[in-house]
Amino acid sequence: MADSSHDAHEDKPVLPEPENGDVWGMMGMFDTPADLYHACEELRDAGYKGLDAMTPFPVHGLEKALGLSPTRLPFFVLAGGATGLTGGVLLTWYCNWDYPLNIAGKVPFSWQVYIPIYFELTVLFSALTCFFVTWGLCKLPTFFHPTMRHKSFPRSTDDGFFVTIDATDPKYDADDTRRLLEKLGAKEVQEVHS
Repeated sequence: MADSSHDAHEDKPVLPEPENGDVWGMMGMFDTPADLYHACEELRDAGYKGLDAMTPFPVHGLEKALGLSPTRLPFFVLAGGATGLTGGVLLTWYCNWDYPLNIAGKVPFSWQVYIPIYFELTVLFSALTCFFVTWGLCKLPTFFHPTMRHKSFPRSTDDGFFVTIDATDPKYDADDTRRLLEKLGAKEVQEVHS
């Protein structure tokens, strides 16, 4: 007796297709991460730029196969950390200037005492910047995405490996893109509507 844990996902689409919705793109499912990786390389080499992939776990090197540029997140985090450090220095300097304490003839602003404050504010601002900029770069929160209409999309959190080609890609042609995905071994190639 064959046991298929995915029968419920394969029978019907997750969300109904719109009657006259605009075409968002094309989506195909692959069985293994290696198949997805090689398909992404082929699609990138064929000139497609509007590629994205959905996998149940990270696939090493997939961002290069998709042709993605490196993230800008580290620069934002560096700026956030520098802002925290600068804010800490200015805060402690202002407190010493506004309410000076002359204790045993020591200098009014001894920065070494405040290193823990500088460190904590640098880490705090870096972490908050990282959190909020990541949400912004990932366009979160996203409560709906057209790819959720693909009938097998729930498998993207289990054992399905999906690639999407955006319809705004200059190279996108529904028939040619479908044929290329099928040639690359994609299962359940489907045009996705917005």
